[in-house]
Amino acid sequence: MDGSALPPGTSALGGTRPCDLGGQERLLPRQLPGVPALSSNAESLDRLLPPVGARRSPRKRTTSQCKSEPPLLRTSKRTIYTAGRPPWYNEHGTQSKEAFAIGLGGGSASGKTTVARMIIEALDVPWVVLLSMDSFYKVLTTQQQEQAAHNNFNFDHPDAFDFDLIVSTLKKLKQGKSVKVPVYDFTTHSRKKDWKTLYGANVIIFEGIMAFADKTLLELLDMKIFVDTDSDIRLVRRLRRDISERGRDIEGVIKQYNKFVKPAFDQYIQPTMRVADIVVPWGSGNTVAIDLIVQHMHSQLEERKLRWDMAALASAHQCHPLPRTLSVLKSTPQVRGMHTIIRDKETSRDEFIFYSKRLMRLLIEHALSFLPFQDCVVQTPQGQDYAGKCYAGKQITGVSILRAGETMEPALRAVCKDVRIGTILIQTNQHTGEPELHYLRLPKDISDDHVILMDCTVSTGAAAMMAVRVLLDHDVPEDKIFLLSLLMAEMGVHSVAYAFPRVRIITTAVDKRVNDLFRIIPGIGNFGDRYFGTDAAPDGSDEEEAAPS
Repeated sequence: MDGSALPPGTSALGGTRPCDLGGQERLLPRQLPGVPALSSNAESLDRLLPPVGARRSPRKRTTSQCKSEPPLLRTSKRTIYTAGRPPWYNEHGTQSKEAFAIGLGGGSASGKTTVARMIIEALDVPWVVLLSMDSFYKVLTTQQQEQAAHNNFNFDHPDAFDFDLIVSTLKKLKQGKSVKVPVYDFTTHSRKKDWKTLYGANVIIFEGIMAFADKTLLELLDMKIFVDTDSDIRLVRRLRRDISERGRDIEGVIKQYNKFVKPAFDQYIQPTMRVADIVVPWGSGNTVAIDLIVQHMHSQLEERKLRWDMAALASAHQCHPLPRTLSVLKSTPQVRGMHTIIRDKETSRDEFIFYSKRLMRLLIEHALSFLPFQDCVVQTPQGQDYAGKCYAGKQITGVSILRAGETMEPALRAVCKDVRIGTILIQTNQHTGEPELHYLRLPKDISDDHVILMDCTVSTGAAAMMAVRVLLDHDVPEDKIFLLSLLMAEMGVHSVAYAFPRVRIITTAVDKRVNDLFRIIPGIGNFGDRYFGTDAAPDGSDEEEAAPS
């Protein structure tokens, strides 16, 4: 919606006017009551709020506790991933720009989560992280647990939240790193044993009652929105939620509200309205305000576009020698003969599968020779000592980049007993041309393992770089990652090696060129289609090249 189309003297909020307070654009109700002084405990805000000249009127509010965010947000038109991953990294393997972080503050049951979902739907971006402050309540002591059980613990005080963990988590998300987020159980007032993993994205929405109640946290937020909803409406919502969803009784809810929630809002939450860039009256019902917010965010995201310049990447390493981290299987007559068969377009599917599997087995056996081994002595059946070698690591995990990479899993299982397997699905967005992470399943404690990352062809290196970045985000050391591929282009080899100089790259052959569509020349064709017997895409593009790996 274009605000310039509004009648003179009105604003896009229908009865509100934008006003300028210290350089901050606000969308406030036209009529405001007087501005009384803050309570005598206002000095407790010193840690929380930066000095601001103007003060807003304290209106009676409560505090908010929202449900944990879903991993997916499905609309009538598309699916939005709320535990997503930035689709692109530059040729150095790092994120081009930090994500755009939005803070949503407001009282209890003011509609912050609903506003966040409306913003996500209207933004039309595929990768969004929705982070709730409710996940970051501190772990209670035994005495505090007893108080909470009798509604005598103040969950609406700043000290109830782990701000250090919040700040470190948000910093990592803005940098595109994965984070572990605690899962809070409101019934038992405790953190659950299992933590959930979130990944950085183009947009991060952080919502909570104390979203603006820490100076360091405020500096991480690119936009601050305060959701202002009438206190009576919020109280009714809180009663309904706590009774139906959290097993509370009505007396306990009202007792907690009068003793902690209402006073905490007046003292800690309502004053943070003055640091907000935008105030949205009536919460999720104010669709006009949300439209204006989305327009501003679109302009900001346009400036922060994460684009992969394939042409620049292709020319960045021309004439450079192949990196030392590359190991190519010796081109014996047998290996050369198998390549001849699988590259031949006339080869039947049965023969293509048979000789591909043979080549995969040789590739994986070759790759295992780069694992760390240590001296060991065993006793033979004849009672004699034998000085040999044994694997010096903890465990080996294979990770396949779907779909073609999974064809290498049987060969890995055949030579590695009890190997663990993970999968990563990376596909190209047909509108933007950008690869996107759509699915991820990795074993627990993968950071302790040597990881064999498998994809059958690597052309530009884009998908391979994303997959390596995901492994690094899961704390897998770079020098413990082995990228295996049947066929690679020099461009992909250089790209991966330049971004991740300690990743070992292992293949059976390297072709020198990619064409204008970034397909390997002379290449092998669409490996997935040839292996699985599926039809090629209408434009002749192949899976590995449409989502360049």
